[in-house]
Amino acid sequence: MAIRPIRVLGEPGDEVLRQTAAAVTAIDGAVQTLIDDMLETMRDAPGVGLAAPQVGVPLRIVVIGTPEVPAFALINGEVVRHSGQRWVEEGCLSIPGYRGELFRSVRVTVKGLDRQGRPIRIRAVDDLLAQALEHEIDHTNGLLFVDLLSGPEHLHRKGDEPDDEAGADEPEDEAAETAPVYDGRRRRRGRAPRFTTRSSRLRTLAAVR
Repeated sequence: MAIRPIRVLGEPGDEVLRQTAAAVTAIDGAVQTLIDDMLETMRDAPGVGLAAPQVGVPLRIVVIGTPEVPAFALINGEVVRHSGQRWVEEGCLSIPGYRGELFRSVRVTVKGLDRQGRPIRIRAVDDLLAQALEHEIDHTNGLLFVDLLSGPEHLHRKGDEPDDEAGADEPEDEAAETAPVYDGRRRRRGRAPRFTTRSSRLRTLAAVR
């Protein structure tokens, strides 16, 4: 495994962040190596999600790992159902030092393949996993969270407060942005995320705290 450089918006090589990623047609050794490297890169950042375009590979592959759910890979993922609306705070490893406030869905259902190529369906409700699924699949469609903001007033430099005196800039935190996370003041208790495959019955992986 290797840690790969993360592409940052506004820096050389960022054009891949705006591309619609290609579907994976063969899950071979190169894809498995990419997934391993993405998992290592995500943990090192640290973050709770990472999409292949963020490491310069325009393929529909994402990895996610939250405190409630062990890290996993999703290949050719797509949102097939979503409902509800909630106001969250979000960051991105490709936009370090900034956070934004935006709407995400309450209920999210996605489908795709696991790293072995088996069909998988994931349902998450009102939790970090639901937010991460939408965020990372957006990346494979060339979208960043800043594209979903309702106005520039909802984008903030990390560490700044709305009433900072004279608008003085705060020193930028050198720690990597953890993407995406809840604003704890708005977080509501959700249901356990559920994973299903054709070969197994519905099972709960972990209970949401």
